[in-house]
Amino acid sequence: MDAVLLTGWVRVPDDGTVLDLGTGTGIIPLLLSAKTKASHLTGLELQEDMADMAARSVALNRLSDRISIVQGDIRKAGALFAPASFDVVTTNPPYMTGGHGLTNPKDSKAIARHEVCCTLDDVASAAEKLVRPHGHVFMVHRPFRLTEIFLCLTRHHLEPKRMRLVYPFADRDPNMVLLDCVRGGNSGIRVEKPLIVFREKNVYTDEVRDLYGF
Repeated sequence: MDAVLLTGWVRVPDDGTVLDLGTGTGIIPLLLSAKTKASHLTGLELQEDMADMAARSVALNRLSDRISIVQGDIRKAGALFAPASFDVVTTNPPYMTGGHGLTNPKDSKAIARHEVCCTLDDVASAAEKLVRPHGHVFMVHRPFRLTEIFLCLTRHHLEPKRMRLVYPFADRDPNMVLLDCVRGGNSGIRVEKPLIVFREKNVYTDEVRDLYGF
């Protein structure tokens, strides 16, 4: 769900280049290859098994000419790619801090969900280095950390310009937030209309069905 909603939120210029930080199985570059006219997409993934899975998915979908998977550490991303070499950076970073609900810090799911191997600050720092001036950084995260997220992004000169809250149901609290930030952008943010996921139990709204391509 997070990856699908994020790729529906992302805007990529025609022939633009995209870097997905913490790509996991490569789902975000794979979806964006179908939804955009990006010239090339790159996924950076720390975990060797995940990076291998992503590379195999790219090959099986015959997209090796458009998508590259790089196995490496977000904290060292500045040494892996040329500075300001991407038009767009996307990320679905670990949401949880500290040991909240953490059972095995070496487990692949724990690394994906918890700030075990990289923090929000690490992600923002890498994005700042690698996106071009006035390029866009798109993120999906959790609303309960919004204050921290805004402070972190602006500290790295990534100005939030658009925000959309995602609600599981119209009468529930939001459980996701979509952000569009500009490196070196002026202050000022537009809050877009809420995105409601379910019309009723197990029934997606029309907008979410469109995002999934149903």
